Amino acid sequence: MAVTIQRVGNDKELKEFIRVPWKVYANDPNWVPWLYYERLEFFDKRKNAFFEHAEGDYFIARRDGEAVGAIAVFVNHRYNDFQQQNVAHFGAFEVMNDREAALALLGTAETWARERGLDSLLGPFTFSTNDETGTLIDGFGSPPVILMTYNQPYVPQFIEAAGFRKAMDLWAWIADLNKLEQEMPEKVRRVVGKVTERYDLHLRLVDLKDWDAEVARIKTIYNSAWERNWGFVPMTDAEIEHMGASLKAVLDPALVFMVEHKGEPVGFSLTLPDANQPLRRIHPGPSRLASYLAAARVYLNRYKTDTVRVLALGVVEKYRGRGVDALMYYETVRAAHRRGYKWAEASWILETNDMMNRALQLMGGTIYKTYRVYEKPLASGQPSTADEGRG
Repeated sequence: MAVTIQRVGNDKELKEFIRVPWKVYANDPNWVPWLYYERLEFFDKRKNAFFEHAEGDYFIARRDGEAVGAIAVFVNHRYNDFQQQNVAHFGAFEVMNDREAALALLGTAETWARERGLDSLLGPFTFSTNDETGTLIDGFGSPPVILMTYNQPYVPQFIEAAGFRKAMDLWAWIADLNKLEQEMPEKVRRVVGKVTERYDLHLRLVDLKDWDAEVARIKTIYNSAWERNWGFVPMTDAEIEHMGASLKAVLDPALVFMVEHKGEPVGFSLTLPDANQPLRRIHPGPSRLASYLAAARVYLNRYKTDTVRVLALGVVEKYRGRGVDALMYYETVRAAHRRGYKWAEASWILETNDMMNRALQLMGGTIYKTYRVYEKPLASGQPSTADEGRG
């Protein structure tokens, strides 16, 4: 029953690739399944705008003919151009508790990258920091919130056994909204009370009736505010328009803020209801609803969620250090508490983002989950783990 690795070469094999997580998490009560047909579209290179500037392959690990794991490996040319690097990425790494299969998949990804002259292999990303990022290494035992990754505890062990080492940790902070509202630090209240007047700033809710224009404003802030962040790659117009259209389906309009200076956008925050809570109620199989977020809206209308996720909060560099971030956090806490939410997760935050982490700590947050991105140099002549993985 040796492990074999098969490259996905047709639609039938792509469907099998996508079904692997349903095997891995078959008995896991914390897993929140994507919608099957949504994943088909997401991984279809003909439909996902990511592949307008990237190339890659998908692989399935088989033992005795049965699929026991999967991995994607790709080169994001836009990332390499922006970051001035020469790296490949891996993602969609799902595997049964099978060390041999895991090492064979990672070894295959290494070989793929080395054959194309790339210097290192970084991941997991599916497909960039704008999508699912990292492997959970601490904080198991509870489900992920909306659009966050999830994996079995043995996965980071397999990645490290293949010779990968930490590149960056990402933190998820949690806060009790009722406690935070009642015990908001006086320093935060003082800063928030002065920031708008002192810097002539105006905070408002996003206008869903002017959504396309709002998305364009958010894109400008996003690409400016995050450009120096580790792992960042600017989103194309097609990518951000797709994301904007998808997120609109699940937004709570009371939780999305824009900050302007004389009409110029200088900051925004995006907080989403945790649609994973109601989605866990549905059967983890094919659905007539093709979109994950459309389904989230359907089930949010039916079942209440008590948690929100602060998905993004950014301030253009010129206005950092002026309390704009504190203003948006403060207003988000107040709005979420008024609307009956009990918990807020802020995720993910780079471990090196001292300004954001200090702000979250000051406001009473606690780090409760850690995700890790790994990297492995691919020096010329370095042996692959593929042979070791095949035993």
